[in-house]
Amino acid sequence: MSIINLMKYKDNQKGFTLLEVMIAVFLLAVAIMGTASVTTSVIKGNSWSQTLTTATTLAKDKMEELKGSSYDNLPLDSLLSTGPDYAKADGTVQTFAAGSYYTRSWSAPGTNTKTITVTVTWSFNRTVQLQTIRAR
Repeated sequence: MSIINLMKYKDNQKGFTLLEVMIAVFLLAVAIMGTASVTTSVIKGNSWSQTLTTATTLAKDKMEELKGSSYDNLPLDSLLSTGPDYAKADGTVQTFAAGSYYTRSWSAPGTNTKTITVTVTWSFNRTVQLQTIRAR
């Protein structure tokens, strides 16, 4: 092969240099790390939303139950009457604290009107509280 042919061969080579490959890998790594960070934040947010939704649903269910009972049968305080009830992380209600994630308590003090309050508490003192007023 002559020198002229080698120069033509060298000019016709196609591909990437090591520097171009390293820059591409660096940009890809930065993009992947950014995506992983956002994904982690989204997963944590979804978990928090699910926990809050379950707590709110537990409070609404108890509120509807109390609103459906007769005025005279409304408990002054769940701690004085039946005690609080408990729920697992999936929202399954139980009467014992073992294995529970949520604690649900309620009260309805008053004489002519009663303020029904339902409180659901879970880890780190997080709370959802619903209130309504019921007249005789």
